[in-house]
Amino acid sequence: MNDEKRIKELRAELSRHAKLYYVYDAPEISDYEYDMLYAELLSLEEKHPELFDPESPTQRVGGAPLSKFEAVTHSVKMDSLSDVFSFDELFDFIDKNGEIVYSAEPKIDGLSVSLRYENGVFTQGATRGDGTVGEDVTQNLKTVFSIPMKLKEPLDITVRGEVYMPRAVFERINAAREAEGKPLMANPRNAAAGSLRQLDPKIAASRGLDIFVFNLQSGALYADGRAATSHTQTLDRLAELGFSVIENRARLSRKKDIENYIKDLGEKRDGLAYDIDGVVIKADLFSDRARLGEGTKTPKWAVAYKFPPEEKETKLRAISIAVGRTGVLTPAAELDPVRLAGTTVSRATLHNLDFIRERDIMIGDTVILRKAGDIIPEVLSSVPSKRDGSERVFEMPKVCPSCGEPVFRDDEAAVRCTNSACPAQLSRAIEHFASKGAMDIDGLGPQIVELLLKNKLISDCADLYELRAEDIAELERMGEKSAQNLINAIENSKSAGLERLIYALGIRNVGQVAAAALAGKYKTLDAIMGATAPQIETIPDFGAITAECVVNWFSHEPNRALCERLKAAGLVTESTAAPTGEKFTGLTFVLTGTLPTMSRDEAGALIKAAGGKVSGSVSSKTSYVVAGEAAGSKLTKAQSLGIKIIDEAELMEMLRDQG
Repeated sequence: MNDEKRIKELRAELSRHAKLYYVYDAPEISDYEYDMLYAELLSLEEKHPELFDPESPTQRVGGAPLSKFEAVTHSVKMDSLSDVFSFDELFDFIDKNGEIVYSAEPKIDGLSVSLRYENGVFTQGATRGDGTVGEDVTQNLKTVFSIPMKLKEPLDITVRGEVYMPRAVFERINAAREAEGKPLMANPRNAAAGSLRQLDPKIAASRGLDIFVFNLQSGALYADGRAATSHTQTLDRLAELGFSVIENRARLSRKKDIENYIKDLGEKRDGLAYDIDGVVIKADLFSDRARLGEGTKTPKWAVAYKFPPEEKETKLRAISIAVGRTGVLTPAAELDPVRLAGTTVSRATLHNLDFIRERDIMIGDTVILRKAGDIIPEVLSSVPSKRDGSERVFEMPKVCPSCGEPVFRDDEAAVRCTNSACPAQLSRAIEHFASKGAMDIDGLGPQIVELLLKNKLISDCADLYELRAEDIAELERMGEKSAQNLINAIENSKSAGLERLIYALGIRNVGQVAAAALAGKYKTLDAIMGATAPQIETIPDFGAITAECVVNWFSHEPNRALCERLKAAGLVTESTAAPTGEKFTGLTFVLTGTLPTMSRDEAGALIKAAGGKVSGSVSSKTSYVVAGEAAGSKLTKAQSLGIKIIDEAELMEMLRDQG
C-alpha cells in the first residue's frame, strides 16, 4: 500500500475513533491503539507535507497546551442585542419598524465566537470578548467536530456562531465528575464557556462541544462576489458550505405569528438537545436593516426576547439534614427529579426553619421550583391547593443527625451542633480545606474524604500531609496511579500561599476576601495568630463580629496545634503575594454575579495584580462594582449609592487602557 492511500485510511479511521471518544464517550479501541495509529499518521504526514489536509485528525485534536490566550481584534464588531422581557416590549419594537419580515430563531445558551476562513481553510477562531477584542481559541475550536476545517468552496469569510454543550454530554460529564468526587458543573452554558477557555486543547476536546453558526460577519458567500439579500438566504448558503446552522427558525411578519412561535418554542425547549434562553427576532431583508440602522451599542433591527426564569412544579418527598463544617444543620428538600434550566434537579436547600415557615412548606407538598441566576435551585413556595391531607409539618431535630449530640439555635436563626468533634463537621471541614478556592487539592472530593476517614487514615486536614501512596492505593476504587496523583496534588498544595491557607482553615465568617485582607495585613500565620480583635478590626471592611471569630478560632489550643502541624509539614505560611502593577492603586472593586468568561476569583486576581483591592461588600469607599449575570443585593446597593457599575468587558478594557 502506498503512503497516500495509507494516510487517507488512517485519517478516516482516526476521525471516526476521535468522534466516538471525544463526542460520544464510547471508544471502540484502547488509548494505546489510538495513539499508535495517530503516531503512524503523524509520521506519514511529516514525510509527505504535500498531502497536508486541514481536516486531518492531527489538525483537530492534539498539540501542546497553551501558556495563555492571545488577544484578537475583530475585523467586524461582534455586537450584542437589546433584550426584551415581555410581549408588550416586543410589540413596541415591531411597531416602530413598520411592516417588515422577520427571521425568528432560538437564542442558543452558549458562548459566541467568530470563525475566519482564508481560501476556504479555517485559520482562526476567537471568543466575542467585549465585542471588539476577544481571545484566540483556534486550537480549542478545532476540537469542535461540527466546525468544518475546510469549506466546500475556497472563500475568504468570517462567520459567527454559538458554541454550546449538548445536554446529553453535560449530564454524562457531571455523572462522571460526581463519581470521582469532583464539583459538578453548574449548567451547560457555563460548562461550554469554561471548556472553550481550557489552555489544553485535549481537555476541550473531551468536553464534546458543538456549534450553530448564525451570521456572516464579513466576506462574500459566492465565488463570483455576489452578496446575499437576506438573513435566510445567508443561512441557507452557509449550510451549503458545510456549516451547522441554527435550527427551528422561521420567517414571520405578523405579531400574532411571532408570539405563537415564541410560545411554541418555549413549550418545546425541554425537548431540545441543547439549552435556549430566548428567541432572536431580526429583520430578514438586509435592505430593511440598512434602513433601520444601528443604535449606540445595539442594532435597531433586532432584539432578543428572553424567556422568564423557568419555574416547575414538583413533589417534595422528604426533608433531609446536612451538617456543615461550622456545625450548622441545614435542611434540604428531597424532590421528585425535574428538568430545570439545563439540569435535572432533585434537591434544593431550604436554608433554615424560618425559611420553611415563611413559605408554608410541608413534607409531601407540591412546591414551585426555580433556579436563582439559572444556577442555584430554590423552592419558591408550596402549592397548598394541591394538598390531600397527608402532608406533615417539619421540625428541626433536637440532636445532631451525625453524632447524636444536642443542638442549639443561635442568634442568626441557625441550628448548630454543640460537638466540635462531630464526624460530619470534620468531613465538611476537610472537603472545604481541599476545595478549589482554598488549598485546591485536585481529586480530594467528598467521596475520597469519606473513604480516608472511614479507614482512619486521617482525622484532620494536617493528616493529609502524612499520607503515603501505598496506603491509599489499597482503598476501594483506588489504585497506584490514582493514589500517586492524589499524593502529588497534596504535595503541590503546600505552596498555595497564606491567604488560601487562612480561607482553608474554615474560620467562621472569613471568606476569600477576608482571608486575603488578613494575609495582606499581617504577612505571616504567626502574626495573625497573635493579633487581637481591636487590631484586626482596623482592617478595612472588617467588623467586630468577624474579628472576634478570628481571635476565637486561634484561641482554641487544638486549632493552634493544627496550625503548628501544618507549618511543620512544610506549608507556606507567609504572604508572597505582591502587586505586579500600579494601575488600580487606591481603587476598591466589588465583584458580584456570574461573569461571562472568568470566575470572580480570576477577576479578583487580575485586580489585585494591578494594585487594586477587592472587597466583599459595597460601601461609599467602593470605586467600582463589576457586575455579572444574576447580580443581586450588591448591585442594588451600588446603584443606590451612585457607585460606577461596570461589566467584565469594561474591566478588561480598563486593564488594557492603563497598561
